[in-house]
Amino acid sequence: MSLSALVLNCTLNPSPAASSTELLAQQVLDALAEHHVTGSMVRVVDHDVLPGVQLDMGAGDAWPGIREQLMASDILVLATPTWMGQHSSVCQRVLERLDAELSEKDERGRLRTYGKVAVVVVVGNEDGAHHISAIAFQSLNDVGFTIPAGGVTYWNGEAMHGTDYKDLPETPEAVASTTRTLAANAAHLAQLLNGNAYPPSSTQ
Repeated sequence: MSLSALVLNCTLNPSPAASSTELLAQQVLDALAEHHVTGSMVRVVDHDVLPGVQLDMGAGDAWPGIREQLMASDILVLATPTWMGQHSSVCQRVLERLDAELSEKDERGRLRTYGKVAVVVVVGNEDGAHHISAIAFQSLNDVGFTIPAGGVTYWNGEAMHGTDYKDLPETPEAVASTTRTLAANAAHLAQLLNGNAYPPSSTQ
């Protein structure tokens, strides 16, 4: 069964700047590839995603094109840096735009995101990964995504120092192991959901 994943990289750094968020997100894509999942990445800050909670906010809005890629994928990888203990403003913009999915249903009353798996990537030089993943999990589940066991991989450096994930001489084994588990569980769940749709909505 062919599966695909899309990373929405919510770094604040436009291309071509190096990005720790992109590095860990790419490691997730590489781990997913070991389970025959193809992947691609969008650096959201490079696109003019307008504020709002509609599918299309009008002229110049880049979200409809990004959403088209998302809807064609089986797995969403939402990747964010940590700033002031929170997910990035770009990540918040993505979550707000996903709110529009609550009004998009199929002929059996199910959200069109049902059957899609979502996982989270968090990097930063301070604490916050558990807080950020909790917010992201709830938000993504609210709009129809399914979260697998072990659905987050993260790296938080020591507080008040300047080392970035991309500057580490090698990937810490704890991060690499967590990333491998995330990929295995996400691919497994996506395959199960791909062949076994959720039941019709009771509110249809």
